[in-house]
Amino acid sequence: MLLPFDFQKEPYLVLDFSATNPDLLSDPNRPNGLDLTNTSAFSDYVFGKMQAAGVKIGVGGYNEHRVIYRRSEHFSATEEPREIHLGIDFWAEAGTPVFAPMDGIVHSFQDNNNFGDYGPTIILEHTANAAGKPRYSLYGHLTRSSLADLYKGKAFKAGEKLGEIGPYPENGDWPPHLHFQLMTDMLGLKGDFPGVCSVADRAKFLSICPNPNQLLNIAGLP
Repeated sequence: MLLPFDFQKEPYLVLDFSATNPDLLSDPNRPNGLDLTNTSAFSDYVFGKMQAAGVKIGVGGYNEHRVIYRRSEHFSATEEPREIHLGIDFWAEAGTPVFAPMDGIVHSFQDNNNFGDYGPTIILEHTANAAGKPRYSLYGHLTRSSLADLYKGKAFKAGEKLGEIGPYPENGDWPPHLHFQLMTDMLGLKGDFPGVCSVADRAKFLSICPNPNQLLNIAGLP
């Protein structure tokens, strides 16, 4: 269990943040269109969609070519902007508890405190897979209090509370959600790992970041 939600029994909404979603496109003929740099307006949009659908949670995003990262220089500081999402997002109310989906130990953690970044982040290390490589999981956009009392090597059992979904702006200034990602190689990084890559690096990062839905088995997601 990652969140206090039964995806087999409770309704949820798959959210689209790619260029195929007309709500997200900049159009001079739509002066009242969504301003993604305004986190409050962005949050109202996300949770308005969920309320209209009668659900408590929105999901999606793995390998999605997104336009929402154009809101932040954090994703456009390099020559080629980063727009390919490498995890699954779970959009839910701030304060929603997050649980370790499998046994693991704390690999690293930190507050990635930049506009559009992860905010408070925890990375767990798990038992080696069949290929002999350790597997890692990342939990981004948490509350700052989620980092309290953590230390490298601290053990978490599957189902044990890991933290909570954070509010903006402390969560990296996003509508409240959890970014959940798997990695087979940390590339020497600690407390942080790219959750978004460029189109040119897509194949490389998808080979390192397997689809989390292989673990979660949420119907309606790739």
